[in-house]
Amino acid sequence: MDNFLCHNIVMYVLQNCMWGDRMQINRMFEMVYILLDRKIVTARELAERFEVSQRTIYRDVEALSAVGIPIFMTKGKGGGISILDNFVLNKAVLTKEERNDILSAMKAIDAIRFNSSNSTLKKLSSLFGEKNTDWIEVDFSSWYNMNKESENFHAIKHSILSKRVISFIYLSSKGEQTLREVEPLKLCFKDMSRYLYAYCTLRNDFRFFKLSRIQELVITEKPFERTAESPLFSKEPFNKEPLSLIILRISSKMAYRVYDEFDNYSREPDGNFIVQMNCPLGEWIFPYIASFGSSCEVIQPLDLRNKVKEELQKTLNNYL
Repeated sequence: MDNFLCHNIVMYVLQNCMWGDRMQINRMFEMVYILLDRKIVTARELAERFEVSQRTIYRDVEALSAVGIPIFMTKGKGGGISILDNFVLNKAVLTKEERNDILSAMKAIDAIRFNSSNSTLKKLSSLFGEKNTDWIEVDFSSWYNMNKESENFHAIKHSILSKRVISFIYLSSKGEQTLREVEPLKLCFKDMSRYLYAYCTLRNDFRFFKLSRIQELVITEKPFERTAESPLFSKEPFNKEPLSLIILRISSKMAYRVYDEFDNYSREPDGNFIVQMNCPLGEWIFPYIASFGSSCEVIQPLDLRNKVKEELQKTLNNYL
């Protein structure tokens, strides 16, 4: 909303109403939204919508006109309250680039929230006078299991806002299933995945739970009072395990993955890549390296190279 407009409407209400009627401020803002969307509305329609008298609506129209909104009334058949065609809040302190950034961010927020209404985006587009807001499309949902994850997302959102404990079956990265009862604190989006940040009563500690691994979610009637710290994500590494330098030789056939997944790499004369990465040596590392198939070779550390040999031999034994 235009800061100039916001300031003027608030000042009008404070000067003309004993207690600075916040309801009037909200009503006046919404009237502008409605008029931008519908162009002409009768005083009776607005009075019924806001549950006030038509006289109150007329006073609001006068107030909006007083702060520079080109709003006017026409009598007779087809008449009503209108706003000047092509009206744009041209007194906004935001630059065109900043307005475009806001609209693009709203697109991303809608994508993260799953199937959310873009009514806020439409309102801002109208207020900013931006017609072409469809130049970008953002969808962070996966190609599979979207409906279940969406159901969990909305159920968790409800439990966070109502401060109700939830229970669910959680599938770990090792394939283990555990029954968890948690105090849901915040929904998070990190590294292209959605997580629930919660206090887990089983572990007696705060935990991140990946939404795609949550099953059989139930909202209980148990209340809680705990709140989440903010921000959750800092510049410090999320994983506190010690890091090791891993050097890989990756075939040029996997160039697209090198470009997508690594920052530190160089190219050899034959077109292959030498990749360096610093990461913890956990159980995840072999499946990751194996995902490159024969296009990847571990150069160092030597222990990891030998471990990959052992795992590949075990895999080969499955086919003997």
